Amino acid sequence: MQNPTFGSELLHRSMAGTDAEASCLTHMSVIGSRAASFTEWPEWAPPELVNAFVESGVEQPWTHQAVAAEAAYRGEHVALCTGTASGKSLAYQLPILTTLSKDPNATALYLSPTKALGADQIRSVTSLLMASGPGGSSAGRREFIHLQPCAYDGDTDVEVRQWARAHSRWIFTNPDMLHIGILSGHARWRHFFRHLAYIVVDEAHHYRGVFGSHTALVLQRLLRIARSAGGDPTVIGTSATMAEPAEALTRLIGEPAIAVTDDGSPRGERTVALWEPDFLPVVTGENGAPIRRSAGSESARLLADFVVEGARTLCFQRSRRGVELTARQARHLLSQTAPDLVDKVAAYRAGYLADDRRRLERAISDGELIGVATTNALELGVDISGLDAVIVGGYPGTVASFWQQAGRAGRQRTSGDSLVVLVARDDPLDTYLVHHPEALLGRPVEATVTDPTNPYILGPHLLCAAAELPLQDSEIEKWQATETVAKLAADGMLKRRKAGWYVAAGVEPHADIDIRGGIGGQVLIVDTTTSQLLGTVDSGRAMSTVHPGALHIHQGASYVVDELDLTDGLALAHPEEPDWTTSARETTDITVTDVVQRLDLGDLTVALVEVDVTHQVVGYLRTLLSGEVLDAVELDMPRQTLSTRAVMYTLTPESLEGVGVTVGRFPGALHAAEHAAIGLLPLVASCDRWDIGGLSTNQHPDTGLPTVFVYDGYMGGAGFADRGFAAFATWIAATRDAVSSCRCEAGCPSCVQSPKCGNGNDPLDKDGAIKVLTLLGRQYSSHD
Repeated sequence: MQNPTFGSELLHRSMAGTDAEASCLTHMSVIGSRAASFTEWPEWAPPELVNAFVESGVEQPWTHQAVAAEAAYRGEHVALCTGTASGKSLAYQLPILTTLSKDPNATALYLSPTKALGADQIRSVTSLLMASGPGGSSAGRREFIHLQPCAYDGDTDVEVRQWARAHSRWIFTNPDMLHIGILSGHARWRHFFRHLAYIVVDEAHHYRGVFGSHTALVLQRLLRIARSAGGDPTVIGTSATMAEPAEALTRLIGEPAIAVTDDGSPRGERTVALWEPDFLPVVTGENGAPIRRSAGSESARLLADFVVEGARTLCFQRSRRGVELTARQARHLLSQTAPDLVDKVAAYRAGYLADDRRRLERAISDGELIGVATTNALELGVDISGLDAVIVGGYPGTVASFWQQAGRAGRQRTSGDSLVVLVARDDPLDTYLVHHPEALLGRPVEATVTDPTNPYILGPHLLCAAAELPLQDSEIEKWQATETVAKLAADGMLKRRKAGWYVAAGVEPHADIDIRGGIGGQVLIVDTTTSQLLGTVDSGRAMSTVHPGALHIHQGASYVVDELDLTDGLALAHPEEPDWTTSARETTDITVTDVVQRLDLGDLTVALVEVDVTHQVVGYLRTLLSGEVLDAVELDMPRQTLSTRAVMYTLTPESLEGVGVTVGRFPGALHAAEHAAIGLLPLVASCDRWDIGGLSTNQHPDTGLPTVFVYDGYMGGAGFADRGFAAFATWIAATRDAVSSCRCEAGCPSCVQSPKCGNGNDPLDKDGAIKVLTLLGRQYSSHD
């Protein structure tokens, strides 16, 4: 290779002597380096603050930092979207600390999706405040602004919360605690809100789907309360990977924002490799389908190889169990080849005690650990510098998340050069991306999908807003909530009075909202041997995830569910470490209740519809870790109905027969096409395949035709089906390419098999699916 890059050299050296690279490496490209662009400190910044930044190693700000700080300081809501490690913290610290130093009453609020990121930012601010005194001597270190920055989250002791409410001028929290712990008792925070000058929404791209819709309404309630108290806060949103940042922040806060996107920070050379594991030679899975070597096993092998080469590496996995297994396997491989390096590899994930997480973070930053397997707990902006490589074990679901994870490497190395390897899972979307690199590397990040007008989300927030302050007609109009308010009033939840709308007596709405996962009751998962609470699950998902016999993973430990009591909201489980996993089998019926949009394209009709989806879990499969199906177990569970939105398409029987799909093949061809489309929807909508579901039938009662539905798995919808309808042509073309490019003969998990299929992946017709998807593309384009 001519002029090899750091990344290509590392990859070639680590795989020397094996044939893995030749068979698994599907693409390699290099993203060039970039020089820094500096500017002067703003004139309004106090000399003490500028000196503190200089003492911390920042001689001059990069251009984007200064531009964003200027906009925020003059009171404009600003969305700063520049690359990872581009110093976005300075861009909001500069105006906030300036304002708080000049106005002794001013306050600020920082929001992040994770507690770890909030703790990291508190350390950063505290370090900056304890800047060197005159002359820069360490003996002169002092706090030049008395802010008392403080965390206020689920880990904060009651006494500390009381102190923070009374004394802290900069609170660090998350949307969950803001909703349940601050807004619900906002009267106790009135002084803080009266003087609230800034709100930071860090990692703003993270707020998408149902979580994003909830967070948008929480933020809009926050602004409403602050203004009622006399405050007028400026919002600063930050992200390394957010499409249309001004529009995205505007949707979150309900007020106009501007964007700063010209990145002035330096960047080292980055090599990106796409990697597809080979099929296993002997093992077969469901219905005899071939199985690839798992992304976890392949990631562990690469992690061990990189550690041997001395490359400091993060290896991202999608589950806590996957993290533990990857770290364990990498350590096992090192024990055979380089035993002195075994202790240089560890796992990091949520669920560890805070002290353990901090210890691991220090060990990563200090270089005591060379290789770390992690969940997306380290995806966000926790400052870990000096990494050489990132392994992404399975496409993380969005282009935004991929680049967030990729950006963890190359931070503050001497050259800044890095290697990123995406290891494909046995999944249609992963298969498509490693064979169509332009779909990952050549397209912008996704626009965040949120729908705060979803009545199942909006209604409970309206109750919260009315409980906090009387709800005004102008606010109802702004939130597009006229119909929802009318329904709440008809149900006796809201009462109209002279000053506005109030919640009815006895209604306490805040506790009924789950910011992360929807609305409704929660099922508690309890270890019967210790009475320990293992976690919770939405009642709507409980029957498919914690049914009797289900395998539940908690903090790396395995539990088998013995009993599910929906009346009391309890799932009782015992510890067990089986060599199998479980997947629910269920029946699904769909009734179309309304047609939102419709395209009639000859033999093809595509529509965005409102539907009632009725599920019943009828059993589950036990599958060995190798992928082989052990057995099927029957269950008798109650039926559930989900009112949501779906993208639907119908084809005439004649058009299907015209492309060689005979009547007897309709079920298998449509079923396989449905599975593949579910797997590829995350390509055009910022969702995960577990956020959506589907149904196919050779004659649906509401259409009388062969019909396929792909629906949002959340009450009222989450915007994913809407996105699929809008990008139907792109979505279906990519789905066809993914299925046709897969090397299997009759279908496998990389193309048309689904890990969540309620019918045991039967029937499936891969060739028929290709014909169906080709027909869809042809019909759509001929009427475009």
